[in-house]
Order: sequence, then structure tokens, then C-alpha cells
Amino acid sequence: MKEKKVAVIMSTYNGEKFIKEQLDSILTQTYKNFEIVVRDDGSSDNTVNIIKEYQKNHKNITLHEGKNLGFVKSFFELLKLADADYYSYADQDDIWLENKIELAVNALNELDDSKPNMVFGNSDYYDENMKFIGHGEKDKKYSFLKSLFACCGQGMTMTVNKVTRDMIIENNPKTCFFHDWWTYILCMGLGNVAYNNVTTVKYRRRKENATSEGQGYFRLLIWRVKNLILNDGMQDIKQQMTNFKEYYYYQLSSENRAILDVFSTEEYNLENAFKKAFYPKRIRNRLVDDFMIRIVFLMGVL
Repeated sequence: MKEKKVAVIMSTYNGEKFIKEQLDSILTQTYKNFEIVVRDDGSSDNTVNIIKEYQKNHKNITLHEGKNLGFVKSFFELLKLADADYYSYADQDDIWLENKIELAVNALNELDDSKPNMVFGNSDYYDENMKFIGHGEKDKKYSFLKSLFACCGQGMTMTVNKVTRDMIIENNPKTCFFHDWWTYILCMGLGNVAYNNVTTVKYRRRKENATSEGQGYFRLLIWRVKNLILNDGMQDIKQQMTNFKEYYYYQLSSENRAILDVFSTEEYNLENAFKKAFYPKRIRNRLVDDFMIRIVFLMGVL
């Protein structure tokens, strides 16, 4: 089999403090057939100059400078800019373990490459100074239904094939919560998702981090109430489902179409609310999370 080329796509924004560590960890991967494609999202610090210094000694780094779009749109732009067999999302401030790309490539090689495929791994959590906080959850249960309400994997652990990349470019979502969540729904609904519970990333948690990953449960609960209910996050999830239904409804299996029909209903009434709230299958992995989302359905928030 011909060795697959991997594009490591990284969106940067004012990342001068940590980007050297991240680039070093990617450049020392055991798998060698890869390129790093960076899109700077309008940094005002020294990030771009640092990347240009790296380019002098590493020909497999490409830099694109652009206006500030926000990290979600920036990653979607990166998918257009890169050309490879496989694509790995990379944040600017983590540290990759040396076998991350190799494990992802081996897993993707086992899947039907005619479908949108995604593999993801695990991560351990560190503070801003790379002091160990804790291990990521090893046991991840996922399904198309669950993908509509939570992203099981973290973007920086994900690698996808070219079919996935092409489908995202063709139907660039009008609204989605995060780029990795959209990727996950797409592959879960129409292709394959494979999980390796081996830790491949040291995830640096900082105040500026956009996601809730790695927080204690009480902090996580506060984050969910604040971002999903008070800040209209539930409406973003609903719009994400609506967009997915518009693009891919007739490509889904009859079972997945039926799921989408139940949970993407726009009109609020008691019948629709009860169908969602008392759906017979688990919607979220944790029992308390599953209970909370069903209460949200009854309230008509989602």
C-alpha cells in the first residue's frame, strides 16, 4: 500500500507563548510523510514570525496569513488550503506524543476509504505550565443519536480522510458549534468513527480555551448552563442539526433519518417535547447529563 500523506492543519492566533513546543512535538513524529499547514487567524503577536523561522529549517511547513475569522471558520478554510490523503486537526498550544500520526494512519487504513471516516484518540490534561492534571476519560460510547448533542472526541485527537474533507468543503455549514463536532456528526452519520483509547496528546488547559474538556464535574455543569442554556448554545445545536438535515438527510440510513426527524423538529408542542424527553435510547453518556437534556426538551429550550 502506498504510504498516505497527512496534512496537519493548525489555526493559530496569538500563540507565541506555546507554539514552539507544539511544532517541535509534531516535527518529531514517528510517521514522516506529513506536512504542517498553518493558517494564522490575524495574530497581533510574534506567532507568524516564529512560524517563518521554523520554515527556514523545515520545508514541510506552509503558512497562510489571513484575517480573523474565528477558529471554527479558520479550520474550515484550512481544509480548503491543504491537499493530502488524511487530515489531522492541531491546536497551537498542545503537545503531541510521537506516535500520534502513526496510530491515526494505521487506524484509517483499516476503514472503507470511500466513506467519510474519522479516528480519534485520548488526551491527558495539563495546566498552562504543563503540570499534569489528570487522565482523559478512556471509555467513550458514541452513536449517531449521541453525536447530535455532544462531541465525543476532541478535535486535536482527530484525523479524517479526504472524503470527509471534501464533503465539509462542498457543504460548508452555515452554523455549527465547533469544526470538530461537525466532523464527528458527519462521519458518525454517513461513514465510520474509530476510537483508540491510547493517549496521544498532552492537552494544555488555559483560561482562554474554548471547550469544557478536562474540567471537574461541578465546573463542567456551570459551563453547560452558561454556554448551552443562558448563551443560546442550545439554539446553535438545533441549527447545527437543521443544517445537517438539509445537506445529508437522504444519504442517511432510515434509522438515522428517523432519529433526526424526532430531534430536529422546529415546532414546540407537548407531543414533540414528550417524544424527545421520553426517547427510549440513551442520549448522553452520563445519567445526570441524560436527565438534564430531557428536562431541556420538556422546557422547549431545544
